[in-house]
Amino acid sequence: MSNQKTIKQAFSLSGKGLHTGLDIVLTFNPAAVNHGIKIKRNDLETQPIIDALAENVTHTVRGTVLQKGDVQISTVEHALSSLYAYGIDNCLLEVNAPEFPILDGSAQFYVTKIEEVGIMEQDAEKDYYVVTKKIEYSLPDSGAKITILPDDDFSVDVHIGFKSLVLGNQFASLDSLSDYKTEISKARTFVFVREIEPLLSMNLIKGGDLKNAIVIYDEIISQEKMDELCAKLHQETIDASIPAYLSGDLNYSNEPARHKLLDVIGDLSLIGKPLKGKVIARYPGHKINTDIAKIIRKDIKKQDVQCPVYDDTISPILDINAIRKLLPHRWPFLLVDKVIDIRKNIVVGLKNVTANETFFMGHFPDEPVMPGVLLVEAMAQTGGIMVLYGLEEAERYSTYFLKIDNVKFRQKVVPGDTLIFRLEMPEPMRRGCAIMKGYAFVGGKVVAEAEFMAQIVKNK
Repeated sequence: MSNQKTIKQAFSLSGKGLHTGLDIVLTFNPAAVNHGIKIKRNDLETQPIIDALAENVTHTVRGTVLQKGDVQISTVEHALSSLYAYGIDNCLLEVNAPEFPILDGSAQFYVTKIEEVGIMEQDAEKDYYVVTKKIEYSLPDSGAKITILPDDDFSVDVHIGFKSLVLGNQFASLDSLSDYKTEISKARTFVFVREIEPLLSMNLIKGGDLKNAIVIYDEIISQEKMDELCAKLHQETIDASIPAYLSGDLNYSNEPARHKLLDVIGDLSLIGKPLKGKVIARYPGHKINTDIAKIIRKDIKKQDVQCPVYDDTISPILDINAIRKLLPHRWPFLLVDKVIDIRKNIVVGLKNVTANETFFMGHFPDEPVMPGVLLVEAMAQTGGIMVLYGLEEAERYSTYFLKIDNVKFRQKVVPGDTLIFRLEMPEPMRRGCAIMKGYAFVGGKVVAEAEFMAQIVKNK
């Protein structure tokens, strides 16, 4: 696990808006822990702020558009991609227009500025979205498909394909975000000449030119028509007889595929958490990217916290013998079998519920159900391990619970279930007292939750 991050100091970038053609200033500001990525329209009187989350996406034509009420901010994906690649969790972006500046159509200027001002680690842990089973989503009409598989880290594979003399099939991959600067950040957005007039008719790409996009000419048109199009874009005329990339040399041989990968990262950042999983995208675009981000956001909203991943092939941090040295409880009241994760303010414990539990003799003989009060007790014991762990002579202390609030039971726990307990201490202990929030999971779903206050007392 790692801590949240923000930038060390503010920085600004200015440039032309791709769709509006406006002169735009975009400022990145440090933000406090758990702030997330937010965008402020400082050109409006009310200075509204929009969270960079998938549920706020309303349009995806030639860019990702976030909206709150009547306020829109578009072309956010390149900036968000850069923040995600550098592990920045908290940042306030201020912009004086309804879109971000397009710059050169890539993310390299964002990357340069982030490295110039530096990154600051914050005193709070990152909250990852861990992919535990295959997620798949497709758009049958376009052939687009995104699959996300469980993995220990984040990686992306992208395949694109066009019926084009110039740009056919391309593939790009990123195995580590540490390679983002060199392998992805300089990949520019691209557009086909045949798409330009329809986009202009939609009142888009007013600020588009050969300096902020790769322009691909693959369907021959008359020189007269080409001259008219160049005039609309305020460009010098181009020879209409030769299909080609009209923007000069490419930064990478497969630059369009790498730019699509850049966009995938930016759009998936809208889940609001760093993702642990392998992303495989075929013919991706902003719509399918943000659609799958919305699906993940719905899953996140189903419960306050994701169930910790349990791999029974990995040895526990504390086995039952180590737990017995920390807790005074003994059979039949020791309700934690092992601890699989323990940090400064988080602990994850586990209990295998068997048919041999003594409480099933009376609760209930013909319908064995683990008593809710024992679920709470098991969470409390797990929390007790966290506050005692690391103390010198921990066996000389006991943890007594002063208060239990907001207890909720969501489903039955029965023989054969594996209970996973996750306790978090949101603030440091004061005067020997700890406040904790606890969850119990079975099969990845919350079965019980509660809030605790406990006190550490030295035994006489």
